[in-house]
Amino acid sequence: MKITEIRIRKMKMMMKKPFTTSFGTFQEKDFLLLEAKDELGNSGWGESVAFHSPWYSEETLETNMHMIKDFLVPIVFENDIRHPDEVSELFSHLRKNNMAKSTVEGAIWDLYAKRNKMTLAEALGGTRNKIEVGISIGIHEDVNELIDTVAGFVEEGYKRIKVKIKPGYDVNVMRELRAKFPDVPMMADANSAYRLKDIDLLKQLDEFNLTMIEQPLASDDIIDHAKLQPELVTPICLDESIHSLEDTRKAVELGSTKIINIKIGRVGGLTEAKKIHDYCMEQSIPVWCGGMLESGIGRAHNIALTTLPNFILPGDTAGSSRYWEEDVISPEVIVEDGYITVPEAYGIGYSINQKAMDKFTVEELIFRTQQTAAGTGQ
Repeated sequence: MKITEIRIRKMKMMMKKPFTTSFGTFQEKDFLLLEAKDELGNSGWGESVAFHSPWYSEETLETNMHMIKDFLVPIVFENDIRHPDEVSELFSHLRKNNMAKSTVEGAIWDLYAKRNKMTLAEALGGTRNKIEVGISIGIHEDVNELIDTVAGFVEEGYKRIKVKIKPGYDVNVMRELRAKFPDVPMMADANSAYRLKDIDLLKQLDEFNLTMIEQPLASDDIIDHAKLQPELVTPICLDESIHSLEDTRKAVELGSTKIINIKIGRVGGLTEAKKIHDYCMEQSIPVWCGGMLESGIGRAHNIALTTLPNFILPGDTAGSSRYWEEDVISPEVIVEDGYITVPEAYGIGYSINQKAMDKFTVEELIFRTQQTAAGTGQ
């Protein structure tokens, strides 16, 4: 497989409603989409999940653009690629920048599946034709409004409710939610907002029978989580701390976590995500697929990954209409009674909505073998 052309689109899409976590609030989503073409004219798509600011990780949209165009594109053009698993090895001498690497690798996985007349799920070894999904709900200033929001998603059939928490917005909020929804599978996501000194507060969350507490402590920590987990009945799930199979192994061996959230961009691509999945299955550690407010392209990659057998907990891959008035794929991702049907078309399984794609593109860079980059602003 010879990659002959790569196009990077800088996108800007407005979310239906503001989304608030312990990091802050935003509604406008800036991100990158990447299209890779081969010598036969086939096309594959990947999505960068980096945000405009480095609040989730050190990566941003602009650092991803720099890494892709100045380092990753030349590597891809210089090599014939037989299988997408080779891409992560080709990039391995470049440290970190996992979201940038995942953007390119994702497009090549999609391209590979299409060339071989397979769905992306089949190419990954997936076994499901539909997946269970949950919903991620941001911080609401009004708890009654939060309860109404949760009630709506429960009515729609979502299989798990994830609620963002932060200091001062935690125990009392979860207590009110549990009183209204005593039997709904529910979890709390702290996005690294607490420290070990908050252990007595975190222990209070045990009374709510939560499926898990996601990343309560620092984003780069596995040591303090290993001290916290034995003090809690509720399982700790690690998110921001996990960037690789090696991070996963160390966290599991230390006892820092009982559940792993696998985000494709955070771990550097589908190949590493599969490795983490396989290791966790061997260790009887359940995994689930986290969301990064993706457009339909990133969402389609999440769907394919979630067809692997150890994804036994509902992920964050909600329907397109949860976030967008219009998505860049056709048909859009649809949730029915808490399930998404895995598409049967080759590759990611969705077509590009070209009208929407062009409408939300603010800049495009085109790279071709033996040529310099051409740029267009829109």
